[in-house]
Amino acid sequence: MSDYADNDYAMALGKEVAIADVDKELHLLWEEDKASTNASLINLAVYSEQKGAIIKNSEHVQIITREHACRAILIGIDRNNPDASIRAWITAHCHLSHGRKSVCCEQIAFQLTGKSTGRLRNTVFSHLNSDLPLVFWWQGELSSLFSERLYSLIDRFIFDSSEWANPLESYGCIGEAMQSEHSLLPMDIEWTRSSQIRMAVAGLFDDPMAASALQHMSELRVVVHPKHRMAGLQLLAWVIQRTGWKQSKELPLGSDNGDIYHYETTEGSDVVVTIVSDPLSAPVGMMEFKCARCEVRVTRDAGSPYIRQELHAGVHQIERCTPSNSDDSADLVMNQLSRGGNNSLYRAVMPDFLKLLGGELNCGCEVEDV
Repeated sequence: MSDYADNDYAMALGKEVAIADVDKELHLLWEEDKASTNASLINLAVYSEQKGAIIKNSEHVQIITREHACRAILIGIDRNNPDASIRAWITAHCHLSHGRKSVCCEQIAFQLTGKSTGRLRNTVFSHLNSDLPLVFWWQGELSSLFSERLYSLIDRFIFDSSEWANPLESYGCIGEAMQSEHSLLPMDIEWTRSSQIRMAVAGLFDDPMAASALQHMSELRVVVHPKHRMAGLQLLAWVIQRTGWKQSKELPLGSDNGDIYHYETTEGSDVVVTIVSDPLSAPVGMMEFKCARCEVRVTRDAGSPYIRQELHAGVHQIERCTPSNSDDSADLVMNQLSRGGNNSLYRAVMPDFLKLLGGELNCGCEVEDV
């Protein structure tokens, strides 16, 4: 099944139970521990096709449940295994209050092998708490299992485009899902990674001198880690959406310094935008705006918990530090769950972001029954 032994699964996932007995065993679990309160505000499903991922995802859920009470359903699938099988484990993640367990969140883990035709929906999703919304965290490449029979059940869909080999195709599949299910709320973890950078940039442009210079900028430079080019493109799309800059050339120009784009501001200034990949950078290492009378710079060193903000406009100078996002995926998901909302800004930015990728919302992906 994986490189992990059965005792590794037992330590991480709790008690193995028969599929038909999951609900009964959960009931017994709470009867045995009367000191704890079972709490759930959402269903949180975490899906991965990577071997042994449900063990790591159990650790992620333990972090998330510190702030978000949920029924967690972990799903691991080995689709390359020729033999069809399914195993299940149950446990609870409990957190202390005044030295005693107070609130616990239940977790059900499923490991499937072989073709999943019908089993993902019929077996796994029959254990959702039907009164609660479903948040679905998809890890890794978007596969053919992402189909209408799956996304019709989902309220909030969390994914990480930095893990995709073909982001445009995968985004096309999500676009089709959004057109079919208007209530589906997508959220890219790459967008969440840049949230504190965006807040820092916006905070500097609240300054009157920076605000007056924005439409006279001549250069924008964005530095990202090579794995997080999607975050860089989303930041550029955000700038375009907020400023109204228009692209003056259709295609980016590649160079040793990165991808180069040309824009024109609403005041007619030409802006050269460069997105640079640096293997020593944080996921998003810098956004720097320049014009003749003003420089606005936001930087973060790799691994640093702080963002440095700088504004230089003649004798007018601002330098300060603010907190940065964590680089941990579970922390970023927790951050997104805390924000809630309908992701209106992200959805507004998506069309410009997809143009930067070279396409629009359409789907050429294959799907299969889940």
